[in-house]
Amino acid sequence: MSNNPRQVAFQALEDIYQNHAYTDIALDRALKNNSLSRSGLHSKSFQNRALVSELVYGIVRRKRTLDSIINQFASKKASQQPLKLRIILQLGLYQIRYLDKIPASAAVNTSVELAKQNGLGKISGVVNGILRSYLRQSADGDPLILPSDKIAYLGVKYSFPDWIVKLFIDQFSYQKTEALLDWFNNTHHIDLRTNIIKINRENLQNKLLENNIKTFLLKEAQGLRLNKAVGNIGNLEEFKQGLFTIQDASAQLVTHLLNPQAGETIIDACAAPGGKTTHIAELMGDKGKVMAIDTYAKRLEKIKENATRLGLTCIEVKEGDSSELTEWENQADRVLVDVPCSGLGTLHTNPDIRWRKKPEEIEKLTRLQQKILTNASKWVKNGGILVYATCTLNQKENENIVTEFLANHPQWQLDTKNNNFLDNYSLPSKGMIKIFPPDDNMDGFFIAKLIKGEV
Repeated sequence: MSNNPRQVAFQALEDIYQNHAYTDIALDRALKNNSLSRSGLHSKSFQNRALVSELVYGIVRRKRTLDSIINQFASKKASQQPLKLRIILQLGLYQIRYLDKIPASAAVNTSVELAKQNGLGKISGVVNGILRSYLRQSADGDPLILPSDKIAYLGVKYSFPDWIVKLFIDQFSYQKTEALLDWFNNTHHIDLRTNIIKINRENLQNKLLENNIKTFLLKEAQGLRLNKAVGNIGNLEEFKQGLFTIQDASAQLVTHLLNPQAGETIIDACAAPGGKTTHIAELMGDKGKVMAIDTYAKRLEKIKENATRLGLTCIEVKEGDSSELTEWENQADRVLVDVPCSGLGTLHTNPDIRWRKKPEEIEKLTRLQQKILTNASKWVKNGGILVYATCTLNQKENENIVTEFLANHPQWQLDTKNNNFLDNYSLPSKGMIKIFPPDDNMDGFFIAKLIKGEV
């Protein structure tokens, strides 16, 4: 066991690279395997946990940039380095390049010690030499040499694969893409959704303040955003009492656009883990019927747990595939279709996506998305509402899906009424909205509101 945050970060990164573990899982495992998993809000241990999290998430995000620097300063390319050495160099370079509060000398010295602690004592001088060479060149400006190709330039500078950079440039401008990539490299914020069944958000804000947890109000009606990290927020009594849910502001916006009403029958077609399902129930005042569908029974159990914690009773769960289920034809007042997607709007929260997703997967996803939307639309009554949503900024999964659906289903059209609040966001368009993170300061989302029959 260790309470050295750099050693714990080293273990988490080794798990990610060696075992292909997801960042959040590897981080949680490393903290639990050491002595940093539990502690008070203001203790030294809490500060160490925060540093571990910053190092692990930051290095996963900045991997391409850091490896490019290693390629410049080491005799071997980063991909050819022994894994332990590569991780230690990434840790040292990340602290020097991106963390203002850690003195450069401390970053170098702790990296050298880390090499010795992990069986690399004989080449600890290599660590020292590379980091100090980088520091010397930093005195004359940024040592990172960037490619001349425009796409690779942004890819190396902001640490993204070229295909994602190109996808964004094709849809937005070069300048907008640069702003977007920069935003995605920030530490992600934590948003809360007030459970209005139990408390209003001003009272929740005051209760959290009693625990010295400061928040500010978001323009989304139930939203609060933490001013800074507070550790495991699930340990708070207010969370256990069901006074709030952790949910990004843009995800909250989806359900507000659905606009559920008390007494209605509403289906959430791709429900797990249930953030939007429970939000629907809250906005209905827990009066009516919310059917939550997912293909995996284990994930449906999570929805039940969340509903119980929040004190919601109108939610039913159903195991099944929403691209095929047929039993609710013309029965729902509203349907939410929040489809599986590439996740390219959440690249700061989920840094693994930028390295794990491949462009060839998109085509398969779009076929599934169209199939789910087409089938779920059959559940809606005449005059009813369907909201299609994704957490991606990829046009093929967003506007193209909706446009194709409308072309093939003339009884459906975009609902452009009662959506005035959409004007508060950056990219609204006739019943559709795309949340652009640098402008709206929340996850990237696409939402379209459709109505069956005459508007």
